[in-house]
Amino acid sequence: MDKREELLPGTTLGMMGGGQLGRMFSEAAARLGYHVLVLDPGEVSPAGEVSSRRIKAGYKDRAALDDMAASCPAVSTEFENVPAASLAYLAEKGCHTAPMARAVSISQDRNVEKAFLVSSGVPVAPHAAVLSAEDCQGADESLFPAILKTARLGYDGKGQVQVKSPAELPAAWQSLGAVDCILEKKLPLRTECSVIVCRGFDGETATFPVFENHHRNGILAETVLPARIPDDTESAARAYAIRVADEMKYVGVLCIEFFVLEDGSVVANETAPRPHNSGHATIEACMTSQFEEQVRAMAGLPLGNTTLLSPAVMLNILGDAWETDEGLKDPDWGRALAIPGVKLHLYGKSEVRHGRKMGHVTCLGKTPEEALERAKKVARILRLPEPV
Repeated sequence: MDKREELLPGTTLGMMGGGQLGRMFSEAAARLGYHVLVLDPGEVSPAGEVSSRRIKAGYKDRAALDDMAASCPAVSTEFENVPAASLAYLAEKGCHTAPMARAVSISQDRNVEKAFLVSSGVPVAPHAAVLSAEDCQGADESLFPAILKTARLGYDGKGQVQVKSPAELPAAWQSLGAVDCILEKKLPLRTECSVIVCRGFDGETATFPVFENHHRNGILAETVLPARIPDDTESAARAYAIRVADEMKYVGVLCIEFFVLEDGSVVANETAPRPHNSGHATIEACMTSQFEEQVRAMAGLPLGNTTLLSPAVMLNILGDAWETDEGLKDPDWGRALAIPGVKLHLYGKSEVRHGRKMGHVTCLGKTPEEALERAKKVARILRLPEPV
């Protein structure tokens, strides 16, 4: 597919995954006049709930993949652990996948990902692969203190353990199941940020303003847009993100998470081949949202303008917000929505669980200070951690 082969409104687009990112993609696609076919195995499908059709099946189910390929000229994903082999199979059937299997396979293994970033000339933290007991015994002392991460499947702080010294490494590796891991040196951080880059089949790219991210217990708690970082730091991060997308020959929406060091320099942490939690504020705060860009890229349409329309603070709403001394109780949505500039998104998940992402709220303001003040009020009302 190239720029001349646009998929017209009325076409059915495919989405691998039924979670909240697929849900917001489906909503953006519907506004542009597209239908969406969702494939996912879940009993409850937030994306399927708002889509025109859903196939309830596993991501490796050949009959389901054949149905999707026959129904959809283009398919995208909403989480990085969709099997790359399934995307390759869809491509063999003549279905354009955005992202392509190669890009997803890079992001699915942290050791492969780090090697790719280094080969692309993007700075990363000092690191080493830990694939065996021998690797644990021969670890470079200069890497410590460090974080040991599973090479595959870890997210939201899962599959990670802090390691203070080489002596602690063997036990840490065993605690993660003795699977392939990566050891990363801890660096002196000023903050964490992310860049979302959009790239079309024709190589056109666009980036959003940089997002400033704050985590609690390994899960994103709030995002500040625009990030409170120096201009040259923002420029460097956006340039590196475009480089990564170009080197991957990526199509779609790609997030690169960065560490901002105390000296203002940035190092890439990891990639996510999909829209990202930190980019949810783009729905209201930017001229084009990350989800509309996902639709545009896979449909072969020109990318949209990513200009920031309003400063914003996005707060994740976890299942913790329902927890009270008297048991589970709905937060006071009405009081929160009474605050000017507040936009609530709930994901339609049927079961409230501690630490589970149930929704988010975006707080807009004429100034960054106003957006932050509104976010603090919302946090107090909804029993969320207060943003900083």
